[in-house]
Amino acid sequence: MNMEVQIRGYREHAEGTDLLVHLPGMKIGYLLSHKRVENAELRLDDGRHITAAQRRKVYATIRDIADFTGHLPEEEKEWLKYLHIIRTGDGYFSLSRCSVDTARAFITTIMDFVIENGIPLSDQGIERAEDTGAYLYACIKHKKCAVCGKDGEIHHVDAIGMGRDRRTVDDNNSRKICLCRNHHTIAHQRGMKAFEQMYHVYGIVIPADSRLLMQETLNDISQFVT
Repeated sequence: MNMEVQIRGYREHAEGTDLLVHLPGMKIGYLLSHKRVENAELRLDDGRHITAAQRRKVYATIRDIADFTGHLPEEEKEWLKYLHIIRTGDGYFSLSRCSVDTARAFITTIMDFVIENGIPLSDQGIERAEDTGAYLYACIKHKKCAVCGKDGEIHHVDAIGMGRDRRTVDDNNSRKICLCRNHHTIAHQRGMKAFEQMYHVYGIVIPADSRLLMQETLNDISQFVT
């Protein structure tokens, strides 16, 4: 059984260190008393290696992907590692001892894969993302709702204005977010400020280099459209 704990206190003495740990939402008194559990493995999160929170995001997302593809989670994990290596040029890594930065980049890769392929998650995608900006950009790039992951449409956070032709207005420096029809309606009804507080998503300005990449992708696709 693996779980995330909080260290509430410690006491050092000649024989070692005693820790006072808190397990949020967990009741394990029966396990400790009846199973006589006396030993446990401790992994200290010192900020230099993958954190417990990152590891939880990785494995939860891998399970969701495996449920969607029908592959075993361990097989899916290895395949996603190699996908990350191909996309980033990074070397092979272990999820048990990789750096925080590697874990962050890997989560971004698998979340982009999830969005690109419309894979349903057991949590909201924004809660799984490590790089919020990259997640929101991926949702725009793949036309998926930033809240629920369903097929979406672009919502202009910075309104273009009534009576103006969207085809001729330069909106490159305007904030955008991709939302499904339902969440697009909610954003209009409640207002963007309340919407952001409710769902923890927001509009972003797409960087120039990313806009160019998106346009090149659209041009490639258009060659095959008759």
